[in-house]
Amino acid sequence: MNIQRTLKYEADKVPGFGREIMSVPGCEQLNDCIQCGTCSGVCPLSIYMEYTPRQIMELTRSDFKDEVLKSNTIWLCASCYACTTECPRQIRITDIIYELKQRAIKEGKYPARFPIPVLAQEFSSMVKKNGRITEMLLVMKLFLKTNPFAAMGNWRMGIDLMKTGRFSLATEHIKQRGELGRMLDAVDAKKEN
Repeated sequence: MNIQRTLKYEADKVPGFGREIMSVPGCEQLNDCIQCGTCSGVCPLSIYMEYTPRQIMELTRSDFKDEVLKSNTIWLCASCYACTTECPRQIRITDIIYELKQRAIKEGKYPARFPIPVLAQEFSSMVKKNGRITEMLLVMKLFLKTNPFAAMGNWRMGIDLMKTGRFSLATEHIKQRGELGRMLDAVDAKKEN
């Protein structure tokens, strides 16, 4: 993987970004990071990341908001918690990365046509609206918004999944989906305050 890195300048900082992240429950210990690199060493996906987890912690703490939110690193995190478990300072690194993902989605600052944030948005939207997801619809929306041509290469698998009943064309929903939507809206409103 050939990754081109750029120099970071003071002008690229968004003052207060690190403090904003540290104000979120579960992310308070970000400032305790000693940059030992244990998180990067135990991360099974760090070799594929634009920045290692150690670098993301420092970039976040140093207020490089756009650099962090637009990187592929936060989206490659598998939430295995190896970094959190092994951190000698007991920093909840996975929770910090999860918060960074939420910020990136909310602000629309993620790699263009990158499927993971699109999948997260569509999944969340479908659950809020119906109480469940419909896999076929979710996959179709994902392909349409990220790589429509990839769908053509998977059509045979889609037909096989429909034949076996694994993919349904019917939209699935729960009975009291309006109540679930209101609860999720209340949680979102509380997070914003």
